[in-house]
Amino acid sequence: MVEVISNSPEQTEVFGELLGKVLTGGETVAYFGGLGMGKTRFTAGLARGMGIDTDVSSPTFALVHEYRGVKNLYHFDMYRISTFEDLCSTGFYDYLDWGGVLAVEWSENIENALPEDKLIKIEISRGENDDSRILRMSGDSIYENSWR
Repeated sequence: MVEVISNSPEQTEVFGELLGKVLTGGETVAYFGGLGMGKTRFTAGLARGMGIDTDVSSPTFALVHEYRGVKNLYHFDMYRISTFEDLCSTGFYDYLDWGGVLAVEWSENIENALPEDKLIKIEISRGENDDSRILRMSGDSIYENSWR
């Protein structure tokens, strides 16, 4: 596990960008953390690191946003997902087979359904002040090295 401190939303994006640069496709980036912790900001950086030049927004009401690039990014919000049927209705299992990168907000709601292969867990918690965040990444060491 690697732990870093972000002192601003912009710095949270930079950590996402660093990770995005090492992704090859097929990874699932599973976010754990409460409301307002910076999951969407991290995803904006992830997209930029993957070479995707577009505005990234929260998929709260759409459940999934698709961003096209050399490697596609599929950004999920699982906040309101509580049953297997709900999860299936998002197309989650289909997206796993498409070779893109899945960024999954509120992964705690679907933790048992997350793939074991190429899984990167990002835990985000509040730091010492309103803008500070503690980011913890666990997964294959190739991904963890992106923050070192």
